Amino acid sequence: MSDPLVLIPARLAATRLPNKPLADIAGEPMIVHVWRRAMEAGIGPVVVATDTDAIAQAVRGAGGLAVMTRADHPSGSDRLAEALEQVDPAGHHDVVVNVQGDLPTIDPAAIGAAVAPLADRTVDIATLCAEIERPEEVDDPNVVKLVGHRVGPRRLRALYFTRARAPWGPGPLFHHIGLYAYRRTVLARFMALPPGELETREKLEQLRALEAGMRIDAVIVDDLPLGVDTPADLERARAVMAGRRLN
Repeated sequence: MSDPLVLIPARLAATRLPNKPLADIAGEPMIVHVWRRAMEAGIGPVVVATDTDAIAQAVRGAGGLAVMTRADHPSGSDRLAEALEQVDPAGHHDVVVNVQGDLPTIDPAAIGAAVAPLADRTVDIATLCAEIERPEEVDDPNVVKLVGHRVGPRRLRALYFTRARAPWGPGPLFHHIGLYAYRRTVLARFMALPPGELETREKLEQLRALEAGMRIDAVIVDDLPLGVDTPADLERARAVMAGRRLN
C-alpha cells in the first residue's frame, strides 16, 4: 500500500499568461481550483509549493496548505523536490504526485488513477494521457504526444514523448497530460541526473527519465483537462467552470 503526497508547484513567472495561478475563474484564483480538485481526489495530503506570497495566501485563505520555495528553480520538479523536504523530511510518504497548477478542470478521479500503475513494482513513474480528438492538436507542438504500447486495457508503457505528430500510420494518437506520480526513491534519482540529450532537444523533462532507463506507464483517461497557458485557454476554462456551476 502506497502513502501518496500531492504537491502542486505554482509560480507567477509565466510569459504567455502573466500571474496565471491567480487568474480569476468563477470567483476564485485558478490555483485554488486546482487545489480543490486534488483534495477531492482523496488520495493523500495536498500542498501547494510556490515562490510567491500571494499564491500561498490564496491557498491558505481557502483552507489549504502552502509552502514557500526558492524563486530560482529551473523546473517544477526542482520546486517539487525542495517542497518535499520541507513537508516530509522523515520520508513517510513513499509516492509523490505532481499536479500541474494550470489544470483547473482536471477530474479528481484522474488524479487518483495516476497512482494505480505504481502497484506494479516494475513501474517507476506513472502519468496520464487521453486520445487526441481535435484535429488541430495533431501537429501542434504545444500538445505533447505520448508514444507507447498497450500493457493493459487502459494503460500504455511510454516509449517516447514528442511535440511532433507520432507515431506514423493509422491508429490513435495520445495527448500527454502533465501529471506524474513518482516513487519517492525514483524522484530522488531523477533529480540527481543531468538534463538528457533528447530532453534538451524536445524541451520535455520526462525524456530524462526514459533516457535513464526508467519505466513510465500512462493511464488512458476520457476527460482531457484543459491546460491554461494563454488568455484564450483562460476564457475556455472560465466557460467550462461556469457551465459546471449552471449544471
